[in-house]
Amino acid sequence: MRSIWKGHIRFSLVTIPIQVFSAVETSNAISFKQLHNDDHGRVRYKKVCSTCDEEIPYRDIVKGYEYEPDKYVILNKEELNAIKLKSNRAIEIESFVDVEEVHPSRFEAVYFIGPNGDIAKEPYNLFKAALLKTQKAGVGRIILRDREDVVLITAQEKGLILYKLRYPYELRSMDDIPDLSEREVDLSQLQLAETLIASLNKPFSKIDFEDRYRDALLEIVEDKISGKEIVTLSETIDEAPVVDIMEALKKSIEAAKRAKRV
Repeated sequence: MRSIWKGHIRFSLVTIPIQVFSAVETSNAISFKQLHNDDHGRVRYKKVCSTCDEEIPYRDIVKGYEYEPDKYVILNKEELNAIKLKSNRAIEIESFVDVEEVHPSRFEAVYFIGPNGDIAKEPYNLFKAALLKTQKAGVGRIILRDREDVVLITAQEKGLILYKLRYPYELRSMDDIPDLSEREVDLSQLQLAETLIASLNKPFSKIDFEDRYRDALLEIVEDKISGKEIVTLSETIDEAPVVDIMEALKKSIEAAKRAKRV
């Protein structure tokens, strides 16, 4: 596994040489190319100006910020380069927090952190042990691809994990969702719902995360390569009948109990 960044973690006077690795495996992802239906040639895209309808070479393309409809502020390369942050190859830990304080919506990307060299192993393991012991996570900043990101560093038994966090302005407000309101809940219905949740409870590690769409897609690809006929099955979806919620909860609980006995 190749690292995507090398530098240091610094908090107070402690410095730990580290390297950062992408935690996401992309080689197994299925992607498609757009082809011309007649001859299966690759479809390419031209950059065409919407005003003069001419194809524009890369050298004549500039970046503009639309501050009003169809009104732009143009920023040239020199102006953009002037605000680029120079990486100091260090993640400065600014504070430590409880992981539970960070809402899941703030997590954007995940990376692994490993020690960089033998000299880093001792302080790396010490930092990991301290995070595990205190159940804290470090908050710091890292510069990747000329952009400064806020990151959260947490510890697992084997190593450190780095989460790139979204800035608050990047998230929409839950208050903008229509029809949300606080309503009184029937206590007997709530108790049945709690019973149903308990009956369906299982460890996260036991949940089946098979990608059924990917498997079915690969099966079609293999069949096409081998020249087999592709048969498409139509699925009929019936509208769910309106039922009494108490009756639905009770039947759901019985069904969950039967499934556990199997």
